[in-house]
Amino acid sequence: MNNGKLGIAIIGLGGAVGTTMVAGIELLKKGKIDTTGLPMANLDKNLTEGLTPYENIVFAGWDLFGDHLAKAAEEHDVLTHKQFVAVEEELRKIKPWRAAANKNFLANIEGENKLTTDSHRQTIEKIRADLREFKKLCDEVVVINLASTEKLADEGNEIFNTLEGFEKALDENSAEISPAMLYAYAAISENVPYGNFTPSVSADIPALMSFAEKQNVPIAGKDGKTGQTFIKTVLAPAFKSRALKVEGWYSTNILGNRDGLALSNQDSLASKVKTKGSVLDDILGYKVEDHLVDIRYYRPRGDNKEAWDNIDVRGFLGQPMQIKVNFLCKDSILAAPLAIEIARCLDLAHKRNEKGVQEQLSVFFKLPMTRGEKPEHAFHKQEKMFLDWLEKSSKVSNE
Repeated sequence: MNNGKLGIAIIGLGGAVGTTMVAGIELLKKGKIDTTGLPMANLDKNLTEGLTPYENIVFAGWDLFGDHLAKAAEEHDVLTHKQFVAVEEELRKIKPWRAAANKNFLANIEGENKLTTDSHRQTIEKIRADLREFKKLCDEVVVINLASTEKLADEGNEIFNTLEGFEKALDENSAEISPAMLYAYAAISENVPYGNFTPSVSADIPALMSFAEKQNVPIAGKDGKTGQTFIKTVLAPAFKSRALKVEGWYSTNILGNRDGLALSNQDSLASKVKTKGSVLDDILGYKVEDHLVDIRYYRPRGDNKEAWDNIDVRGFLGQPMQIKVNFLCKDSILAAPLAIEIARCLDLAHKRNEKGVQEQLSVFFKLPMTRGEKPEHAFHKQEKMFLDWLEKSSKVSNE
């Protein structure tokens, strides 16, 4: 199978996660780091047949801030000084394209590198033009949404139910259509796979899910499962297995990067809490009445996030017990490798003519997209579904 150059077009390229993805791949190319943290790097080679090698990945994308990536990486302060110096020249060569923006969906992030258009259709055409130019440099292209979290869209609005209704709303410049939806529509229109690493509503509306099927384009999402929710989906199945009743689960996060700033807006925060708060009841099979999720923007932490959990469980003889988890982590160090792997998997699905929602990628997401069924949240079950897909795909490619 062709393992040519894979271009990853990132929405939010200049953010902490985007710059970390680019820097990480460039450091790998130079032999300055190993593949620690990349989940698929150490899988059996038979399972990863057809995946684009990390060294064959290139990047471009959109951002509201137009600075080259060296300046962005310096501001985000995720890389060590030694790592930054090693890839500064490569980062300086990459400057984001102008990005779609709508203050009604994202109030707290304001940049100067915005697309100036008069309609949704014009915005879509400019995004498509960027993708067409990028395609000239690559064998394959995938779009990954890493933009700041938008406010909750009204998913019950009838314009999202059918492609015909959605396209009519596009023509009418409906205020209900968000930038994330425009990017997803543009990618699918260009036959480019789309992965949504954010909590924002985009390709998960019925209209765009059916559009992806029609265009034979794989899509996946949403909201990358990096830290606290990852731990939650590992621990909760274990409690269920041991018949420990979860009485309450209090989760709090503090973070100070651009994502945290976006989430300090209550409308954007509601989108994030929705994706983080949906897993427990599905895994355990009952409603946890006191499941609380709290996220706070705390500027001094920067990209160094703290995720703290207090879990109250009841065991044999009705005796109460507590478990406490304090996860001090670097947000982008956890997220960047997952976003890279999602892009590689979407590209692999595309090469194998798989279309529409890729449920097997649920292992990477907090609120996995499905074709209508209830999503599976338990990590060990998600992992099995993913590995089964890789094994099946490798058998198909070897026949």
